[in-house]
Amino acid sequence: MIEGFEFKQCTSILKSTGKKAGNLHTLRDMIARVSDDCIFHHTYQYFLKEHILEYTNDFAHWAGESLEERSLAEQLSSIDPYEFDNIKGLRKELLYVVDDYLERFPEPREAMRGDEFFFNETVTLVFPIGLKAKNLAEFLMAIKYVDIGSIYYHFYEARMRVGGGIDDFSKWIEESLGKKGLAERIRAIDPFMHNIENIRKHIEEQIEEELRGDMEAMGVEE
Repeated sequence: MIEGFEFKQCTSILKSTGKKAGNLHTLRDMIARVSDDCIFHHTYQYFLKEHILEYTNDFAHWAGESLEERSLAEQLSSIDPYEFDNIKGLRKELLYVVDDYLERFPEPREAMRGDEFFFNETVTLVFPIGLKAKNLAEFLMAIKYVDIGSIYYHFYEARMRVGGGIDDFSKWIEESLGKKGLAERIRAIDPFMHNIENIRKHIEEQIEEELRGDMEAMGVEE
């Protein structure tokens, strides 16, 4: 019997740490000292905030937009948090990139007053939305209309929970539906090249293609 997919959603409540940075030296020191939850908020949860896609984390966004340190912003944006097994490894890489930049440019710009980097954490609340899919067709209908908080939770945040770069969608499709090829195509969607709505669109396209193939195999005309 196929186990249905239960859609959940997450919402985040912002919590200030009271810490801020006005230049890269202070930013570097704070990255070394703030909590894991703070690093998680400014990296993994970046796409839930729907920022522009030129950057992939809050540190890169601030370096590029507030300090106009475009080269550093590009280097920070190249860091994929899902390549690391834990926050410790990600923190170490962030520090390495900033340290390397400061070694070459020891006197970086100061942020304008009021435009400092404010370190925050989030309390994430996860809850079911009362929607389940028992097959691929039902899953497709659901994915078209669920809130972006649900897409984020299952496609982005799951990679940290499940590990191995695996999202909830492809995990269910492979393990419950036995569609390994479709699961691999969904896993191949780059989370850093698209915003959440585009992620939704690409998932829809892959599922629609799979369903068309299923109907053709059964000799059913659209």
